[in-house]
Amino acid sequence: MEDIKERMSHIKHKIAIISGKGGVGKSLVTVNLATSLAKKGKMVGVFDSDLTGPTVPKMLGLKGTRLQPGKAGIEPAEGVMGIKAVSMDFLLPSDEIPVVWRGPLKIGAIRQFLGEVNWGSLDYLLVDLPPGTGDESLSILQLLPEMDGVVIVTIPSQVSQDVVKKSITFAREMKVPILGVVENMAELICPHCGEKIELFSRGGGAKVSEEMGVDLLGSIPMDPRIASDSDMGTPFVISHPESPAAKVFSQIVAQIEEKTER
Repeated sequence: MEDIKERMSHIKHKIAIISGKGGVGKSLVTVNLATSLAKKGKMVGVFDSDLTGPTVPKMLGLKGTRLQPGKAGIEPAEGVMGIKAVSMDFLLPSDEIPVVWRGPLKIGAIRQFLGEVNWGSLDYLLVDLPPGTGDESLSILQLLPEMDGVVIVTIPSQVSQDVVKKSITFAREMKVPILGVVENMAELICPHCGEKIELFSRGGGAKVSEEMGVDLLGSIPMDPRIASDSDMGTPFVISHPESPAAKVFSQIVAQIEEKTER
């Protein structure tokens, strides 16, 4: 814990990105929030704590990168916009090798990543948590001192809303501030005619925010280019900065800054 406290003391703001449900685009939201912060001149790090399903390196253009030892500890990889990143993916020999670990091994790895990585001085460390409220999420919220809060990611469907409510309750029980809810995949904007197509129920993010008494930070529309950009390792907010989705990310980041830096 002393090593973790020392490392984290050089980081101004620590935020976890969480969702009770998988498949809502939580890692995509994490990467594009990190990039939006970096575009504003912030020093940013991303800890991909999904040990069994890491995806952040691919989205940051760091696939195939390996962590290196340094005099001050393990050196994080550095991606687009100077974003520092650490992920279990950097330690795996190939994409076909799974991480088949029980809880104690996972917690030990998380302690090492937090306490032995030379994060340096950062304005923001974003922690991409795995789905659910299990060992990894519980351990990180307990280990990180003075966490600024969590951002909850959902999609408009009723199934997602029901599960995400559990994450909000989880954060409250852990006494971690809730910065707000981000609704991903809010609607599909047709690339040909610009028409908005609702693939899920309307206003799911607003509904869960109102019911649970938390802020809705923004609703991110679907854009076919988001998936292709992620596969190519280029954050969407860089390749399409004038798109509606990128503008929503900017609005979300502005609210996060206001909540954490006031």
